[in-house]
Amino acid sequence: MADIQLLRDYEIIPTDKVLENALGKEIYAVYEKLTKIITSVEFGLNPEWNFYKDGKAWLCKVTYKNKTVFWLSIWEKQIKTSFYFTEKTYSGIFELPINERIKESFKESNPIGKLIPLTLCLDTVEQLDDLTELIKYKKGLK
Repeated sequence: MADIQLLRDYEIIPTDKVLENALGKEIYAVYEKLTKIITSVEFGLNPEWNFYKDGKAWLCKVTYKNKTVFWLSIWEKQIKTSFYFTEKTYSGIFELPINERIKESFKESNPIGKLIPLTLCLDTVEQLDDLTELIKYKKGLK
């Protein structure tokens, strides 16, 4: 998979048209479905795009009330979503009905401070099932 992060120009706001041009039609369709799911009544999440000077890129912070559920970034040929868990909430991931490769990758994650990252690289609609399981888990945490 490509590791080139897109949306690095502060002047270019990530509108739907900009996102479609960056991702291409196929992966933009994944983004559209993802957005429809997270903003649905079932999830009630709020996606908010901001330009972050430290990373020099546009990122989408996805929140539920005041809690950050995950971060979304746009890369060449994929969408990356990053969740962060604590030592206390780490083990619950292994009980979720998600792809075993995600669990294996998470097991090998290096903590960032006190947080343990879990990143999903999305390029197909089918992967959204794993994403929704992670969202449900993260939303349910206290």
